[in-house]
Amino acid sequence: MIDPVLAPIVYDPQTDSMYIKLRTGTGVDSRVDDARDLVIDLGEDGEPVGYDIQHASDHPDVVAEALRLMRQFAPSRAAE
Repeated sequence: MIDPVLAPIVYDPQTDSMYIKLRTGTGVDSRVDDARDLVIDLGEDGEPVGYDIQHASDHPDVVAEALRLMRQFAPSRAAE
């Protein structure tokens, strides 16, 4: 499997599952949202570190939400 730290979005077309790594850190807990086929990995601070989306093609709203969060945690381009 591809390391999500190096490739923050990993999609498996065979299972239609997508993992979106939002920021560095390890998940120490998770929150399950069965209605959206979503597992949110939470860091030590209680904030999301990753989204595991099952049946991703059926949930574009969840994919968009994860991408918005990914942008929020991304380092600012102004710092470059």
